[in-house]
Amino acid sequence: MRLHHQSARASRVGALVGASLVLLGAPHVAAGNEQGRQIAATCASCHDPAGGEQGIPTLVGLDEQAIVRALKAYRTSEAPSHVMHAVALSLTDEEFASVAHYIATSSGRTGSP
Repeated sequence: MRLHHQSARASRVGALVGASLVLLGAPHVAAGNEQGRQIAATCASCHDPAGGEQGIPTLVGLDEQAIVRALKAYRTSEAPSHVMHAVALSLTDEEFASVAHYIATSSGRTGSP
């Protein structure tokens, strides 16, 4: 029963995050770095941009290719995470590249991405 509760909670969280990212990926969003910044702002709600870890890994210090590889692994369920699977399914390959570039080039900044 507890596993079902956790799975249902993860599904709700995934749906919420996914819906947020779909809205961010709408046509009115500018391409390139602005798009990456907007998507990364959603990432920062769980992944501490200051580098602190509280059970969720930081993105600080990761290079673009590592981020894209991780997102693709979540999309195909090679990496286990219901929330990240939902997030990765909601993004296009172009959005993967955009957010990965933004995060990789912004990792030294303080505050939100």
